[in-house]
Amino acid sequence: MTRYSAFSLVRHALSGHRHWPQALPDVSPSERYDVVIVGAGGHGLAAAYYLARKHGITNVAVIDKGWLGGGNVARNTTIVRSNYFHPARRAITEHALKLWEGLSQELNYNVMFSQRGIINLAHSSGQIDDMARRGNAMSVSGVATELLSVEQIRERVPLLDTSPDARFPIKGGMIQHRAGTARHDAVAWGYARAAAQLGVHIIQNCEVTGIARSNGKVVGVETSRGKIGAARVALAAAGGSSRLAEMVDLRLPLENHLLQACVTEPVKPVLDSVVTHGVHNFYISQTDKGELVLGGDLDGYNNSTSVGDLPPLEAMVRTCLTLFPSLGQLRLMRSWGGVVDMSMDGSPILSKTPVDGLYINAGWCYGGFKATPAAGDVLAELIATDRTPALAETFALDRFATGRVIAEEGHGPRPWMYH
Repeated sequence: MTRYSAFSLVRHALSGHRHWPQALPDVSPSERYDVVIVGAGGHGLAAAYYLARKHGITNVAVIDKGWLGGGNVARNTTIVRSNYFHPARRAITEHALKLWEGLSQELNYNVMFSQRGIINLAHSSGQIDDMARRGNAMSVSGVATELLSVEQIRERVPLLDTSPDARFPIKGGMIQHRAGTARHDAVAWGYARAAAQLGVHIIQNCEVTGIARSNGKVVGVETSRGKIGAARVALAAAGGSSRLAEMVDLRLPLENHLLQACVTEPVKPVLDSVVTHGVHNFYISQTDKGELVLGGDLDGYNNSTSVGDLPPLEAMVRTCLTLFPSLGQLRLMRSWGGVVDMSMDGSPILSKTPVDGLYINAGWCYGGFKATPAAGDVLAELIATDRTPALAETFALDRFATGRVIAEEGHGPRPWMYH
């Protein structure tokens, strides 16, 4: 594959861009691999890349029932942050953020990571106190945040309605300057291309129909393109995780819900930060094309399709207009939904399973995209060594049996209440 650079761009421009090589080879599955990863989204592709680059395991296949990056990695609002209160969540997302900061150079692919900062709005003195508590906990562990006054927020985001008569009067906020956004499909293609250069096979349109076992140990997967042998299998399929786990009689503490988002028509640059509204779980940012990206709540009922209802979109737009009244004349261009696998405590499962040779990466709820590099890195180490890395110890599957749950959201075993 061609190494992307200014020189290669000029060289191909001289020939009218007619001789660019194929970005990703089209390969057929081999009979056997050392590792098979189910799910060609960000986490699965990242795990394959780090397996090859850091652990020297290149006989790897990433298989997906659809196309590369057709799932949640391209069905989100592209936000990257590490401003979590719980130490375990904060540690893994901070590791991810550090990887994000050098990812374009490492992959030789522009993932368009933009550290524009994320502002959490506070609408009461109680919220400000909570942000101070969270911010102190983050700062102690090296994750820098800053409390903002209303005047500072007004100066940074002049479009916001910061008047005392607003529907949700703003009392202050908190910013993480190193947070931002990244281009979701570029992340998928960047990891895929880099992994393929190291010898990884990426096989699309290859649906898993069964997981083969012998004497209690995984020996491969059965797919729509035939049986593929493997000593180790990792599940990184988001909303498909529960169905895949059932193939080995494993019941996961997950529920699937739909999370919708939408974009407006493009406008001139008016918003250079990500802004979040915690009362109604609303968030907004602006793309490089000028579109405003709006995100909000879950649809509120179990759903394993990408088709959602209008009420969540209506609530999203209503909240947007209470904060940004001047956006009322913009037209919505498109909306989409991603099937998020919600765990019973709101935190991911990154773990070995009771089935020898089977590993699970699931339950990322709202936060899968931001953790992509770290989830892939940690999953790769788990697969390569068969030992639980320090960053994954808290996210073991058995925590739901032992009671060591991670109460980041504080809602207990009720995913439908997260919104």
